Amino acid sequence: MSLCCLLPVTAHGAEQDNPESMVITASRVGAEREDSPQVVRILTHEQIQQQRRLTSDSSEILSNLLPSYSPPRQKMTGSGETLRGRTPLVMIDGIPQSNPLRPTGRELHTIDFAMVDHIEVLQGANATNGLGASGGVINIITRRPEPGSFTQHIEAQVTTPTSQLKSETTGYKTTYGFSGNKGKLDYVFSLGYEQQGLYLDGDNKAVGVDNTQGDLMDSRSYDLLAKGGWWFNDDQRLQLSFNHYTVRGQDEYVDVPGDRTRDIATTSERGDPEGEAPYNKVSTTGLTYDDYDLAGMHLNLLAFYQDYKALFGADNSSTFQDPSIAPVGTLYDQSYATTTKYGTKASLTRDDLWDDRLKLTVGFDTLFDSSEQSLRRTDRTYVPKVDYTDLAPFVQLEVTPIEALTLTAGARYEYAHLDVDDYRTVASRGGGVEVAGGSQSFNETLYNAGVVWRPVKHWSLFANYSEGFEIPDVGRALRGISTPGQSADDFENLRPIVTDNIETGVRYDDGRLDAELSYYVSSSDFGSRVTSGPGGQFVMNRQKTEIDGIDATIGYQFTPKHHGSLSYSHMRGRYDSNDDGSLDAKLDGLNVSPDRLIARWSAQWSPEWSSMVQVNHAFDRSFDDSANGWDRDFDGYTLVDAAIGHKLPVGQVNVGLANLFDERYITYYSQSALDSPDAEYMNERYFAGRGRTLTVGYSLKF
Repeated sequence: MSLCCLLPVTAHGAEQDNPESMVITASRVGAEREDSPQVVRILTHEQIQQQRRLTSDSSEILSNLLPSYSPPRQKMTGSGETLRGRTPLVMIDGIPQSNPLRPTGRELHTIDFAMVDHIEVLQGANATNGLGASGGVINIITRRPEPGSFTQHIEAQVTTPTSQLKSETTGYKTTYGFSGNKGKLDYVFSLGYEQQGLYLDGDNKAVGVDNTQGDLMDSRSYDLLAKGGWWFNDDQRLQLSFNHYTVRGQDEYVDVPGDRTRDIATTSERGDPEGEAPYNKVSTTGLTYDDYDLAGMHLNLLAFYQDYKALFGADNSSTFQDPSIAPVGTLYDQSYATTTKYGTKASLTRDDLWDDRLKLTVGFDTLFDSSEQSLRRTDRTYVPKVDYTDLAPFVQLEVTPIEALTLTAGARYEYAHLDVDDYRTVASRGGGVEVAGGSQSFNETLYNAGVVWRPVKHWSLFANYSEGFEIPDVGRALRGISTPGQSADDFENLRPIVTDNIETGVRYDDGRLDAELSYYVSSSDFGSRVTSGPGGQFVMNRQKTEIDGIDATIGYQFTPKHHGSLSYSHMRGRYDSNDDGSLDAKLDGLNVSPDRLIARWSAQWSPEWSSMVQVNHAFDRSFDDSANGWDRDFDGYTLVDAAIGHKLPVGQVNVGLANLFDERYITYYSQSALDSPDAEYMNERYFAGRGRTLTVGYSLKF
């Protein structure tokens, strides 16, 4: 059992769940973690609830539980947040949230984590899920019906900096829901609302607001989750689910630029920013059918549809300037990205072949995506309409020739087709050039093979090879064209990214002591490296890349009521800067995470009292010299969090203190991910992290 599977105890001293025996639906083959040839984490409901006592930021929750996930930006946009240095495929109940054509970095802000039951995390490239899983898979499983015919739950939280209690710095969050079972019907309904106030850093100064990319600070969010399932008989079930999530800034503050050279962080002051407030609006619908005994097989069918809208704040970036519209430097515009996607996932599994030694899974996935991005205030095309079709059959085998040995192997065929409309680039791209639309098709066969060997009791060794498939940021590539006569038909930068992932490791679990150590190498001969350019516009570079690292976890159950754990992540990233085949330069903080160590102790002092303390340390990291003269070396920091829970005669009170010692620090992204020649832009985004915050909550089930 790994750190993320180390569970706090209940009031009676027993573990809440057993992640070892939980079926990993993201694996597509119904595997259990102990039989997986790669690192798998199960973030349980209890662990997520513990983290929610400290923060509502989904990126921060994942980062607190996964050391190989980047330190959070604490903003609405999480570009640069990676898993093992690569972009993960984010799913909700198996439905992809990642937008392959025009990633906005907001994939983790499509649901309120109050709606989440548990999360499955497959680390490293994953062939069975295909598109977008080059860094792994984060599959968010939504709430399930509570035991009983009808159950209601209410939750309310108040969050404030401890340095001051004012209306402008106070945040509020509330959730109401119900679930139940009636005959063959089961259902879940939940509604959440949150209003966040002004953040303060460890120096009691206002944290800088990001009016352009969007901010969680000074925002409001809503989430509605509804699910209904119908059992036709003991083996057949149909479920319809719907989730709508909106987060929108309130636009009550403007930034006051800092000074990177003097370590003065960006702050905020009351003001009226240009344009409409940034927002994220996402509606996701899924229809799932399961037949658990179709001639001895398990059939799973999923059909889904998602409508996604993302508005970014107004900015007078050099990219948006057009002298035919307004004098250079005076034109404010804001980009608006939309994506509609629908598709299906189908799998058929038989696990009783060869005297129950062989499991066979076959499946077929489809995805149809239509994306575009405009400049809303001037009605200009920023990214043309792009239609994408992905068809992918796959087969997966798992064989256990002897009890101590499990072998896995599989293949997935990816067919991808892109259609691009004719368009004209904005004026900052070579004065605006006409680009002929067109289409490109790609096909790749992805392979995976793994082995798990259990030579002696409690010990297992595992090794895995898997390939990931990813379409590059098509929108970023197309909007950056500045050469006249270019056609989408022969644009090389649209080629897919295929990532090879090799991993080997060892696990130990005797029921009290558990540990896992793994080493991985993730490489791509024609990878994607993102850099920041003038005006903060990101630029995609297609280069050979390689990331390798170590994941280590250890946990110990000191007593039935006390549990401690440690986890560590080390990674390094390199790329070929001059296309000579040699990995001669370091990937920066926009592409890899710092080394991190997380320690956690959970205790159940009595049936009424519980506690959790965690320490999160990010180590210093050095990078190659900046192309624009900036210091991008990372000065690490240590954050300590604590939370307690007290069960009342009616309901429960929870108290959390995040950043217990009020550490003043600059976020990893602000220190190490940016390298723009625009000094004003660099100073505007020199953001400090949140200082000490107090969250008091009350929850009740009835």
